[in-house]
Amino acid sequence: MPTTILNGAEIAYDDIAPPGPAERTILLLHGFASNRNEGWKRTGWYQGLGRRGFRVIAMDQRGHGESARFHDPADYGRETLAADALALLDHLGVRAPEVFGYSMGTRTAMQMALDAPDRVNNLMLGGVGGKLFDPPQANAHGESIVTAMNAEDPASIRTEFLRSFRQFADEQGEDRQALAAFSQAQSPALDRAALGRLDMPVLVVAGAGDDLAGDPEALARVFPHGRGVTLPGCDHFSAIPHAALKATVLDFLDGMLDDDFPPFE
Repeated sequence: MPTTILNGAEIAYDDIAPPGPAERTILLLHGFASNRNEGWKRTGWYQGLGRRGFRVIAMDQRGHGESARFHDPADYGRETLAADALALLDHLGVRAPEVFGYSMGTRTAMQMALDAPDRVNNLMLGGVGGKLFDPPQANAHGESIVTAMNAEDPASIRTEFLRSFRQFADEQGEDRQALAAFSQAQSPALDRAALGRLDMPVLVVAGAGDDLAGDPEALARVFPHGRGVTLPGCDHFSAIPHAALKATVLDFLDGMLDDDFPPFE
């Protein structure tokens, strides 16, 4: 397991060369309570991308997997996560890869594009959509991701999607206190106008049953070169391993989804 110290945190990552010459490089950013092994390796992304000639870089974002697990919300925040990702690219000598984030990872990916637009070739955002800019809604049971992570018994969590996240975190052996601190980190709202000035091609894709995301097309319209895709038969959790998501991402990178912009520099 390779690790390196980035911005004062030990970050675990994989850097996998394809069977033949590497034609392209992609950075994968997992979702909340997940990690590089569960989000990308076990679900077949390493193998599928490798067969297509990609050098695959995947990191455990701080607070997750085998990376540093802090219990102070001040150690997390979107700009810090993006800085970790950019520092990892520097460490590995990568200039401008394709960047694919899922769920929480989309926020890291978007912040990377805002902070260093010349470092992101194509931007892919999965498990997110028009609800990104919705104001936070009060939970009917007064529960939050923090209370879910701190609950003694997962069965006591009354909100289904929060219980799902808690069960997923337990299955992965994640540090629940670190995840609770992660959820309490303060980050400024994503700037819709600044996102609207990004020049790179952007794919927004989510399952038709993903109630957390909303309509991908609604978010894609924020970007000058955005394309939204809805995956039938998928929800927030089932989309990641689904062949339809892999096919959509690869079609986007091959320039098959839209002729209005080139897929590569």
